[in-house]
Amino acid sequence: MTELTTDSDVEVGREVLTFPPDFLWGAATAAFQIEGSTTADGRGASIWDTFAATPGKVLAGDTGDPACDHYRRYQSDVDLMKSLGLASYRFSVAWPRIQPSGSGRVEERGLAFYDRLVDSLLEKDIQPLATLYHWDLPQVLEDFGGWRNRDTAYRFAEYAAIVHERLGDRVQAWTTLNEPWVSAFLGYGNGIHAPGVTDAMASLEAAHHLLLAHGLATQALRAQAPESHRLSIVLNFSTVWGDDAEAVRKVDGLQNRILLDPVLGRGYPLDVLQDTTWLGDWTNVVRDGDMETIATPIDWIGVNYYNPTRVAPTADPDFVPAGPHAGLRGVELQPPQGELTGFGWEQNADAFTELLVRLSRDTAGVPLVVTENGSAFPDVIDPAGRVNDVQRTKYLVDHVRAVHRAISEGADIRGYLAWSLLDNFEWAAGYSQRFGIVHVDFETQERTIKESAVALSRIIGQNGLPAHGYTV
Repeated sequence: MTELTTDSDVEVGREVLTFPPDFLWGAATAAFQIEGSTTADGRGASIWDTFAATPGKVLAGDTGDPACDHYRRYQSDVDLMKSLGLASYRFSVAWPRIQPSGSGRVEERGLAFYDRLVDSLLEKDIQPLATLYHWDLPQVLEDFGGWRNRDTAYRFAEYAAIVHERLGDRVQAWTTLNEPWVSAFLGYGNGIHAPGVTDAMASLEAAHHLLLAHGLATQALRAQAPESHRLSIVLNFSTVWGDDAEAVRKVDGLQNRILLDPVLGRGYPLDVLQDTTWLGDWTNVVRDGDMETIATPIDWIGVNYYNPTRVAPTADPDFVPAGPHAGLRGVELQPPQGELTGFGWEQNADAFTELLVRLSRDTAGVPLVVTENGSAFPDVIDPAGRVNDVQRTKYLVDHVRAVHRAISEGADIRGYLAWSLLDNFEWAAGYSQRFGIVHVDFETQERTIKESAVALSRIIGQNGLPAHGYTV
């Protein structure tokens, strides 16, 4: 898979890492982070609208409006994607735009927006990848318990079928949930994300209902989708490193295996169940048939990766660390090492390769797609109007190489989508963190292509990149 390609590369003797011919390149976003227009065309309130409007929950009091004003500027954003040579675009559908109350009445104007977006993408030969849920639960459903309420899983399956029925004649790649781990453990565990609940037991129960929602929605889509449609779930993973095997096992179980294993039909890991028994029996929400539903076969698994996690044991086995891992005891999360992103996250591409190889082995033949990978740094537009984001470009190149190494070691990886296409509303961090490969001036909404976007565009153009250096 390593070869010399292109005359210019041969001239300078640069070894080029080439990806499989059908490898899918693209970028990703999420509805609440970019769309804005939070009350337009009948859209209902989401838990993130409520959370952001609550003083002290989001940095600087930022909200999801106007974000990137993508709801009104989608066409120019699609033109931008085309100019970068993106072959695919992963977007999420805002549930409150489709069903403002989370069930019942369907808002035609919301569906019509995604009609226009999909048609625009296809006109530019960009493959749409639709995610049905990226954390924006309708507030009305949260008023009835949200993901703590089993009924929400059934409402989600109904919503999924509605969207698929409308867009399924043009969209072939579908994801049920994005990062249910975050929805459950940051939303209902430590409360730093919407809806802001702080209850370890509630977070574990929410995790089960989210997985049930995935299974029910997958069944609903499978019942009405042609065989060509590819169904998936997107999970966030982290390589867990430490000198103590028991500490690594505990965190890996609560970070990675707790959701992956049920999706793959292995049920909840026994060690995780044992580790969390001191909280109480959260599995009392599991009913007959649930695990079979959750394990409904899917066609690929989306992998979101940003940084490794370092852990160490504590002298007190009953020590409960601050953080989102419900039920964790006797372990401390350690500071990151080496170069950090603007978010303070460790940059380590070797951890990415290790994770992808491990996941490809553990997923029993289910292919992987890297659905999010990126880094936040403060950006400056120079006098020439350029954003020379050297650190983000280095992160991007290092991690694309990490994907190539994993493929060379036998991992079945079908695509790479950069996070994020645009600088956007970064959840509880508001607009303080810029993940985009395209700069957004949130005052004027002007877009400026960063050097990281230029690098990605060149990688896409040659379906590969030099084995060394950061000039692509």
